[in-house]
Amino acid sequence: MTAGTKRQRTLRKALRELLPLVPLADAEAIFQRALSAPGLRGLPPTIAVWLAATSHIRHRYTDYDALLADGYDRDAARYFVADPTNETLTTWGATRLVDPLDEDGAD
Repeated sequence: MTAGTKRQRTLRKALRELLPLVPLADAEAIFQRALSAPGLRGLPPTIAVWLAATSHIRHRYTDYDALLADGYDRDAARYFVADPTNETLTTWGATRLVDPLDEDGAD
């Protein structure tokens, strides 16, 4: 049996299914965010992992934080980083991509 709580096991399973090619270091960061972020704890595992993954990518692999620092609001910054976010998701074998007009997402 895999170690960990039921929540941990279901989050890891969701992570493997949603992002089968994610690098280990990124997978662990996404898992930890999905497990411990207050806004994600009560969500179904696939939603928590998806929101944690897109947030992780925005902050780690795009200019999202620089856009916020330059005065763009969250929605505008997310719109401008949708393409690089989707490039990373595609590289990781994601089963879905972000919609630049969708306002949902965790940060």
